[in-house]
Amino acid sequence: MKAINKDILKLALPSILANITVPIVGMVDVAVAGHLGPAGEAGGLGVGTATLIGGIAIGSMLFDLLYWNFGFLRVGTGGLAAQAYGRGDRPECARVLTRSLGIALSCALLLIAIQWLFVKAAFLFVDCTPEVRELASQYFFIRIWAAPATLALMALKGWFIGMQDSVSAMLTDLTVNGMNILMSIVLALGINIGSLHYEGMGFAGVAAGTVAAQYSGLLVALVLLLVKFRRDTLNTIGHSDLRGIFKGDQMRRFMTMNADLFVRSLCFIAIYIGFTVISARYGDTLLAVSSILMKLLMIFSYFTDGFAYAGEALVGRYIGAGDRGMYKESVKWTFIWSMSIALIFMGIYHFAGVPMLEMMTSDASVVDASREYLPWLLLMPIVGCAAFTWDGIYVGATASRQMRDSMLWAVVGFVAVWAVGILLLNHAPSFFSSELPAAGPGATLYNRIAMHILMAAYFAHLLARTVYLTVRSKCCFPK
Repeated sequence: MKAINKDILKLALPSILANITVPIVGMVDVAVAGHLGPAGEAGGLGVGTATLIGGIAIGSMLFDLLYWNFGFLRVGTGGLAAQAYGRGDRPECARVLTRSLGIALSCALLLIAIQWLFVKAAFLFVDCTPEVRELASQYFFIRIWAAPATLALMALKGWFIGMQDSVSAMLTDLTVNGMNILMSIVLALGINIGSLHYEGMGFAGVAAGTVAAQYSGLLVALVLLLVKFRRDTLNTIGHSDLRGIFKGDQMRRFMTMNADLFVRSLCFIAIYIGFTVISARYGDTLLAVSSILMKLLMIFSYFTDGFAYAGEALVGRYIGAGDRGMYKESVKWTFIWSMSIALIFMGIYHFAGVPMLEMMTSDASVVDASREYLPWLLLMPIVGCAAFTWDGIYVGATASRQMRDSMLWAVVGFVAVWAVGILLLNHAPSFFSSELPAAGPGATLYNRIAMHILMAAYFAHLLARTVYLTVRSKCCFPK
């Protein structure tokens, strides 16, 4: 095996192992909500399963709306740290981390301060049933207290990857995700083992479990940071360096990158929020369907992201070292590995799609309604894989402007396909509004076709990203 492949696997496999648990966390959250009991008896909520899942979907969406704005804390930190590592500039590596953590803490405190205003403003635009809105708000006001840990972990994970240390990032993620699964189940459903008896908090326990998990992960990350990097990196800067950490050319470069990445994050939010809000218009059943399908799709993306992270670390390292040959080798072999993952997942979705749906919820109407949209999961991996892999490569190259522009085109693709599709559907014969009760409450033929159009719009945004980043890829190579 080539040395570059060993480097890729050394970086990718720990990330993949950690990433495997990420969609499991989301699946467990949905599954816990989906099994709280008939008519939502657990926790005394008195609502249906689809409504509980919808509450998780909308509540999670609100946090995506917040946290995706701060994606630069991971992306920008990782690229800059990798290039400083490649140059052998350990003091700059330490400054990159300190700068990022300082910004993370400031942003987290701001989010906590504006939490009530944010929720009020968000629901001016999010259209869902009153029951889903109440549950989503409850979820948000509990989970927001994890903001300092969540944003700090973004910075730390990016820095670990930039420092070619995916093992520390893996251990941190495994702690967060493992604790999230355990605590969400225990706090929501309770526990009854021998003399240990706890009734559980019901729906609120899902959010409380996330808060406990985030702070557990932060503690582990800080311990790993001190054990591994105190002597050769953290001790290379003194108090005088810290006083000027938010000044100078490197700070200006960091903020310029962040401005591009912030726009990129807004585009992600526009697409994701658009997807969730649009699906919510068609009733709780189709909202639950869209949430479950996205969770299943993300299983694939987290595998691919493992190789994207490897590409990010190696590309940044070799750009910092000025090694053009190894840069090109890293790009080529990262793509070979990640595209292989896409082909494997196309087979998994084909043969195991229905059993995966049944693991997500015991509600037969939601499972039946989801079956119709499984073919979309077969199409998205091969297109999405290239987009995710290019993202990692561009991060390592700190090519933030091209990353921003790719997402602007992705928004155009998403909106164009959705708008044209709905325009054509609205001019179709009136029989599309006829009820089809077997598909679930509110799932008219019109609604079902509209959901297909929404899936096509999501596919179009992946295609736009892939095409643009492929065409512009030469701009990433060192001059």
